[in-house]
Amino acid sequence: MKNLILNALAFGLAASLQPAAHAQFGSGIVFDPTQAGHAVTQIENEERSIANEAQQIEQGQQIFTNTVKIATTALQAYNVAKQQYELAHQMILAPRMLYARLLSPTTDLMMLQQISNTYGNSMGWLNSANTGNGAAVAYQQVGVPRTTNVVPGYASASFAGQQQIAAQGATIDIGDSVMTTNLQVLGTIRANQAARQSDIANLETASQTQDPSQQTVMATLQRINQALLLQLRTQQDANQINADLALQQMVAQKQQQDAMKSAFRDSAGYESYYNANITTTSGGAANLLTQSY
Repeated sequence: MKNLILNALAFGLAASLQPAAHAQFGSGIVFDPTQAGHAVTQIENEERSIANEAQQIEQGQQIFTNTVKIATTALQAYNVAKQQYELAHQMILAPRMLYARLLSPTTDLMMLQQISNTYGNSMGWLNSANTGNGAAVAYQQVGVPRTTNVVPGYASASFAGQQQIAAQGATIDIGDSVMTTNLQVLGTIRANQAARQSDIANLETASQTQDPSQQTVMATLQRINQALLLQLRTQQDANQINADLALQQMVAQKQQQDAMKSAFRDSAGYESYYNANITTTSGGAANLLTQSY
């Protein structure tokens, strides 16, 4: 194309340099330089137009390629989103499908049942064991009443004797306090068991529900926090029971220690008691037997 244009230009220039008398060819064709210049210009414009169209076609191909890539990426994103949705839907249904069959029946802390009240004094103790109310009065009703005064002869007893009597009395007082506290603690825990079991049941229902609003991250975190709080409160109750049992064991151990200490004290004074009482009596009896013979 370029060679054709250059040849046409050269031919036109040569023709324009010839004298006017030779402008006419033998075939009768007359060359017009002006029209030739216009033709060359039109050819150049057409060439530029064709080049622009070729560039536009190339750009269109590039746009089409980019569009195909975008569509491919969008399709891949759609497939990923679809897989995530199916996974989320399966996770929503999973608690009921996978875990419901693994749930064990609940074992609540049962309320004490009144079997009999033969002497009319056990009802208060059972009510206190179920509610934690009136533990001190209920315990005194079912136990031997404690005396508010010291035993007769305490003032005239020796110092060692007073210590032994006071130790036994302290064991009784401490034991009554520990038993009353244990009764109140166990009754309070048993009374709160119904509300706590209701909280656990609600938490279990929310964990297995298919409601999308309960499957959000925030709702799941709230259930985790509630479960931790329930676990902490249960641990507090267990710690309270263990502490009360430790106190009760300490009272029993104190009673054993007091008995052992009293025995050792009695054995330590046995020699002086024997010399002051038994030896004199046995010696007098021996003298009487000797004199009789």
